[in-house]
Amino acid sequence: MRTKFLVVLAFIFCLSSNAQTKTWSLQECVDYAIENNITVKQSELDTEIAQENIVSAKGNFLPTVNGSTSGSFNFGSFIGQDGSRVSFDSFGNSLGLNAGVSLFNGYRNTNLYKQAQLGLESSELQLQKLKDDISLFVVNTYLNVLLNKENLKIADEQIKISQKQVEQIQELVDAGVRAKTDLYDIQAQLASDQERVVNAQNSIDLALLNLAQLLQVSHKGFDVETVELDLPAVALLYNDADEIFNRAVSARPEIRSAELAIENSELDIEIAKSAFYPSVSLGGGVSTSYQHTLGEKDRRTVVDPITGEVTSVANGFGQQFSDNLGYNIGVSVSIPIFNGGRTKSNVNRATLNNERIAYGLEQAKQDLRSTIEQAYADAKATLNQFEASQASVIAQEEAFRTAQESYDLGVMTSFEFEQVRNRLINAQASLATAKYNFVFKSKLLEFYYGIPITID
Repeated sequence: MRTKFLVVLAFIFCLSSNAQTKTWSLQECVDYAIENNITVKQSELDTEIAQENIVSAKGNFLPTVNGSTSGSFNFGSFIGQDGSRVSFDSFGNSLGLNAGVSLFNGYRNTNLYKQAQLGLESSELQLQKLKDDISLFVVNTYLNVLLNKENLKIADEQIKISQKQVEQIQELVDAGVRAKTDLYDIQAQLASDQERVVNAQNSIDLALLNLAQLLQVSHKGFDVETVELDLPAVALLYNDADEIFNRAVSARPEIRSAELAIENSELDIEIAKSAFYPSVSLGGGVSTSYQHTLGEKDRRTVVDPITGEVTSVANGFGQQFSDNLGYNIGVSVSIPIFNGGRTKSNVNRATLNNERIAYGLEQAKQDLRSTIEQAYADAKATLNQFEASQASVIAQEEAFRTAQESYDLGVMTSFEFEQVRNRLINAQASLATAKYNFVFKSKLLEFYYGIPITID
């Protein structure tokens, strides 16, 4: 039993460890962020509301049916069901069923339905734009984690170099060839390199925390897949920003959303104009009533038209319901003549709003062009920086190799050697930063061109 218990504990521990050390791919991060983001969920609800608006707009074409009932006590003198005046206490009840349908109202219902359809499409576009923004933010944060991990690798490599130098200098000091001050210097440099590793690890932890908070997951045990970005040859995929803009302007949701806003405002004009037209509606109904004299039985007097004989017959609820049942049907026409100029003012206001919204489309295009041109300029700049950093690293590596030989031979001081090595470290860090900046800016251009963002 003890063995089985230990096996179960070990199994649970393994499951817990696997759950806590899950590494996230970029696609998993993007998908999870989009699926669980609160703003996205609210936008999805906005889309569902827009769908309900379509259902409501369709209902304008359907007839309305309403039932009614009322009950009242009558005291003193009043007009009875037969039209004569009576003066006794009674209880009355009436039932009715009415239906009506709009036959014509200046195409108002038609335009309201079109607006509801545009509203749904607009909500879907806004949802897509929101998802795109979140995707870009996640990608940028993910790449920042990878950048800090690469900086940690650089710092770890320097630790190895310093440790090797400490061992070499220790041997030379023990042999009496080098002074102890050289050993102290390189030990101090090792401590500085160890501090750099700690700082690099802290930067990774903060970057992972930012990404975990963006995904709204626990940062404990959170990590991402390490992606090796090998860029032996880099170049911009596009000749200029116009090529990207011409593709984006016909596909980006913010542009289509601005176009829908214009279409919606044009429908507002037509809806305002509908008040100039007459409205025609068809209606019909059925009604009946029941009256009871308080304290008496439900009976009524019947006079034989031939003999003149007067008799009293039962006149209960069912009989009165049948006798008093009536029907009506009719057509009503409302013709607008004058309403203080409000309709004309509404049309003018809708027309001016349409012109104002039309500028919104032009502004959206200008904003998109500015964003793409800036992204293209940034990508071009990061490309130049990357190429310059590559050349700098090659030169600094050669300088470091030469300095290493000179230092080992004792013809270079530790201070001079550390200056050369620090220049190499800075060049490597600049190259890593330039590489990830170029990757993100390039992916941003691909995104606007319509290519899904992936890192491989």
